[in-house]
Amino acid sequence: MYCNQCEQTAKGIACTKVGVCGKNEEVADLEDVLIHALTGLALFAAEGRKKGIVDPDIDRFTMEAIFSTLTNVDFDPERFVQLINKTVEIRDDLKARVAAAGGKTDFDHPAATYTPAGTVEGLVEQGKEINLIPSLDKDENIRSLKQTLLYGLKGIAAYADHAAILGKADPEIAGFVYDALAALLAEGLTVDQCVEVAMKAGEINLKTMELLDAANTGTYGHPVPTSVPLGHRKNKCILISGHDLHDLELLLKQTEGKGIDIYTHGEMLPCHGYPELKKYDHFYGHFGTAWQNQHKEFPNFPGPVLFTTNCIQKPRDEYKDRIFTTGLVGWPGVTHIADKDFTPVIEKALAMDGWTDDEDKGSVMVGFARNAVLGVADKVIEAVKNKAIRHFFLVGGCDGAKPGRDYFTRFVEQVPEDCIVLTLACGKFRFFDKDLGDIGGIPRLLDVGQCNDAYSAIQIAVALANAFECDVNDLPLSLIISWYEQKAVAILLTLLYLGIKDIRLGPSLPAFITPAVLQVLVDNFDLKPIAATPEEDLQAILG
Repeated sequence: MYCNQCEQTAKGIACTKVGVCGKNEEVADLEDVLIHALTGLALFAAEGRKKGIVDPDIDRFTMEAIFSTLTNVDFDPERFVQLINKTVEIRDDLKARVAAAGGKTDFDHPAATYTPAGTVEGLVEQGKEINLIPSLDKDENIRSLKQTLLYGLKGIAAYADHAAILGKADPEIAGFVYDALAALLAEGLTVDQCVEVAMKAGEINLKTMELLDAANTGTYGHPVPTSVPLGHRKNKCILISGHDLHDLELLLKQTEGKGIDIYTHGEMLPCHGYPELKKYDHFYGHFGTAWQNQHKEFPNFPGPVLFTTNCIQKPRDEYKDRIFTTGLVGWPGVTHIADKDFTPVIEKALAMDGWTDDEDKGSVMVGFARNAVLGVADKVIEAVKNKAIRHFFLVGGCDGAKPGRDYFTRFVEQVPEDCIVLTLACGKFRFFDKDLGDIGGIPRLLDVGQCNDAYSAIQIAVALANAFECDVNDLPLSLIISWYEQKAVAILLTLLYLGIKDIRLGPSLPAFITPAVLQVLVDNFDLKPIAATPEEDLQAILG
C-alpha cells in the first residue's frame, strides 16, 4: 500500500499500512489494480475514438470506476473485484471493435493485456506487484506531475458522474480522460509536457463543472437565498449526507406524507436553496458541523443516515446499524441500496424515536450562487467604488481532521468589517454559522454552494472583472483554499488553467508535490502555503 492522494496522508508522506481515512491495505491494492486496468482500457478507447468508436455506456462506466477510487467513497473489496473484472471485459470487447475498424491494438504496455486474478487475495497480490504510484515514472518530478494528473482525473470523474445522473454528458470530457489515463503510461515525458496535460485537465474540469451546473440548475432551478434551521422539530427524521441532488430528490419524494423530516449533513446543506427541492415541506433543516465530528454527532441524531457520494469516516458499531449507502458508496457490513428504493431507510426512521421536542438553534443562509450574487451586482459594484467594500475573500474548499484547520475559522473571524467572505464546499463548516453582519444589505458571508459550485464563484469573479474592466488577478479578491481530496486537486488545476495567481493553500501542501514541481507552481502562479497565522496572511493581503 502506498497512498498519498489526500491531505491527511500519514506523516505528510504516505499511508503504507492503513489509510488515515480508514481504507485498509486490501482496498488500497484493489484500487490500484482498478486504475491499472482502466489505463489499459483507455489505450483502446483513445484509439477507438480515432476510428469513430464513441460508446456512451463505456464512458459512463469509466467515470464511475475512476470515481470509486476517490478518497472516502468505496471501501468494499467485493465491489472493486466486480469493477476490475468488468473493466477488463469492456477492454477486450472494445479491442475487438477497434481491430475491426482498422485501429491499433498491439499496445505493449502490461495494462493492455492485464488478466485479473480469480480471487480477492490474488488481486491484492497483483496490486502489490503493479506498485502503481512508484511505477508511474522513475523521475520523481514526472511521477509527481503524473500523480497530480491522476488525482485531478478522479475529481473530474466525480463531477462528470454527478452530471450524468441528471442526463448530462459531454464526449469531449471522456475523450480527454482516456488520453490522460494513457499519458500516465507514457515514458520519456518532460516536465513541460506533463504541466501542459495538467493544465488541460484544469480546462476540462471547468467544462465538467459547467456541465454539472447546467444539470443541477436545469433540473432544480437556480439557487435562491434561503434560511435553513440548525435546530430540529418534533417528528421522525432522516439525515442525508454527500453531494447527490438526485438521491435527495428521490428521498424527498419517497418520504412525502409519511411524517418524516429530512435533514441535510455536510455538502447537502446548499440543496436547501434549490427551488425544486425546497418546495417539499418536510425538507426541514441541517444537522452537524464539520465532518470530522461525525463520531460525536451521529449517535445523537435520532434517525437513520443515508450516505450518497462519500462515506466520510468508517461508521462505528454504536450507530452502524442505522447507516445506509447508495450509489458508489460502500462499507462492508453496511446496508447498500443499489436500486434507489429507500424503503429500508424509511422503515428504520419510522421505527426510531425521531426528535421528541422542538429546539431552536438559529439558522444559516444558503443559496448565494452566481445568479443570486450577480442579481445584485450593481449594488456590489457601487459598494466597491464607494469603498464600502474593500476586499473579497474566497475562503472555501475541503474540510478535514488534521490539526491546523482552525486557521480558517480564525481567518474569517478576523476579516475586517469592510470585507466580504464567499465560501463553498465542506470547509465552510468551520465558520458557516457565524454572524458577520452585512454591508449595505449584502451579507458579509455568502455561501456559494458545494465544491463543484467553484464554477459559480469563477463566474462571479469573471463578471466583476468585466464590470471593472480588469483582469481577475487585478480584483480586490484573494483565494484562501483548504484541500483534502481529489476534487480539490481538480479545482486547483482549473484555477491555475485560468491563470489565477497568489492562491494560498492549506493547511499543508500536497505530499505528492515535489520541491521542484512546487517551484514551478510558485514561479508561474505564485502559489503559496497559508501562513502560520491568519494575521500574517491578512497583513500581507491588505497591508
